[in-house]
Amino acid sequence: QLQLVESGGGLAQPGGSLRLSCTASGLNSDYDVVGWFRQVPGKQREGVSCVISSTDSWYYSDSVKGRFTISRDNAKNTVYLQMNSLKPEDTAVYYCAADQTWHTVEKMCELGDFHEWGQGTQVTVSS
Repeated sequence: QLQLVESGGGLAQPGGSLRLSCTASGLNSDYDVVGWFRQVPGKQREGVSCVISSTDSWYYSDSVKGRFTISRDNAKNTVYLQMNSLKPEDTAVYYCAADQTWHTVEKMCELGDFHEWGQGTQVTVSS
């Protein structure tokens, strides 16, 4: 069974950077879509960035476009989210998720209906 473990969260100052990692064990090679999502208590979960390896397709939400970069190291079964120019509104619990491709990368990220999820890592942006 696939397990996803996030790491790299923590406290950062506004304008700072963090890099999140999502490492998969028991990876199913059919799970070629990986996404990063975030959630603040009382708010709807947001799809931050997703990638489909087989089609080299990428998606970023407007709120992070130009600041965050998703990348994938298949040899390490790890997906990264490089977060630069952090803002206080980036504060949230960040989750990674994986699934097979069932729609466009944009639609999958917007809907967030992924099969496998990690436990989440807290990111706090504050001075």
